[in-house]
Amino acid sequence: MRRAWVEKRKKDNVRTQMYYAKQGIITEEMEYVAKVEGLDPELIRKEVARGRMIIPANINHLHQKPMAIGIAAKTKINANIGSSALASDIEGEVEKVRVCQKYGADTIMDLSTGGDLDAIREEVIKHAEVPIGTVPIYQILHDCNNKIEDLTIDKMLEVIERQAKQGVSYFTIHAGFLLRFMPLVAKRKMGIVSRGGSLMAAWMMHYHKENPFYTAFEDILDICRKYDVSLSLGDSLRPGCLADASDDAQLEELKVLGELTLKAWDKDVQVMIEGPGHVPMNQIERNIKIERDYCHEAPFYVLGPLVTDIAAGYDHLASAIGAAMAGWYGASMLCYVTPKEHLGLPNAEDVREGIVAYKIAAHAADIARGRKGARDIDDAMSEARYRFDWNKQFELALDPDRAREYHDETLPQDVFKEAEFCSMCGPKFCSYKITQTIMDEHGIEQGA
Repeated sequence: MRRAWVEKRKKDNVRTQMYYAKQGIITEEMEYVAKVEGLDPELIRKEVARGRMIIPANINHLHQKPMAIGIAAKTKINANIGSSALASDIEGEVEKVRVCQKYGADTIMDLSTGGDLDAIREEVIKHAEVPIGTVPIYQILHDCNNKIEDLTIDKMLEVIERQAKQGVSYFTIHAGFLLRFMPLVAKRKMGIVSRGGSLMAAWMMHYHKENPFYTAFEDILDICRKYDVSLSLGDSLRPGCLADASDDAQLEELKVLGELTLKAWDKDVQVMIEGPGHVPMNQIERNIKIERDYCHEAPFYVLGPLVTDIAAGYDHLASAIGAAMAGWYGASMLCYVTPKEHLGLPNAEDVREGIVAYKIAAHAADIARGRKGARDIDDAMSEARYRFDWNKQFELALDPDRAREYHDETLPQDVFKEAEFCSMCGPKFCSYKITQTIMDEHGIEQGA
């Protein structure tokens, strides 16, 4: 769909989605998004022009299906994958991409830090039909032989453009963490928990100079505009525990992200803002409102947030609680957490668990926000349950495979097709069956 249109854009010196939106032009990507979201194309255009919605679609990722992140669109989820210095396997990362797409991740971030990073990214992009995001500082450090003091702005820009050429659709850039914030970090219980943020702190303290991502931000914008790469402005100072939530370090950085947002919009570069982290339930709504105020309503992309710090092994659940609330209050995309969070590198099964937990959170948020048609599938599931239509229930489930697995553990395949009960209630205690019998015996017609 996109090839001819992208070639035209290249001839136009590669204009961004935001550029076209500001000119009053509805792009092919906007048309596609409008159909998927069930929205008017003109609304999509206006939201992109305003900066409240982004369509991350690098011109070199031609087989990517356009999608939108913004308050007017359905709540999206991102899944993180990636190798490490201790475990690097290209085929393993490709399998994670397959799992991400099977279970419904809207975007995928390749956070690889070990192995042949360019080769891994090339395969990930080749197999992905969703936008791919990265955190360039990981490769910048890798290419500097893991010596942060060897980082130069020239090396930083070279890596960023190399990834853009490959087809990365959005970058997490840690540009809002300034040298003057270091005293605020010292007041924290857990300091800096962002990998990118800690690397920037090490560089700034070594040279006693300002964050190079901040000083070279205009150059980064030029690269993003050239390939239509969106920016995910990273929260280097996100809280890594409840004790640090909503503190001065987090909020001062957020103000700078708001300033950088306006600079990006001046160059027609699309922006979303990354958010915390670990936040107690009673502070989530406030965090959303503050981001909306400081960052001019740019889409908010939150990690969780985790609402407790003691759920090791179950952090996908602790964070999905916060994610559902964040989506309800106005976050546009939720970054998933797997059961391995804080403990180890997730495998394909962990990816599945994290994605499904977050699909539940995002869907619950869309229902709470009253999005058109969001509850239709829930109503269809209720009808299928009441009719004992097991196959339909499996079809409608967010994870049909898991639903079948659990059901088949107790009822053989040839039984569930006809069974008018589940194994928990059995044939004599099924409330649906009892209700239906009562209605039939007394001639009561049941409504919708």
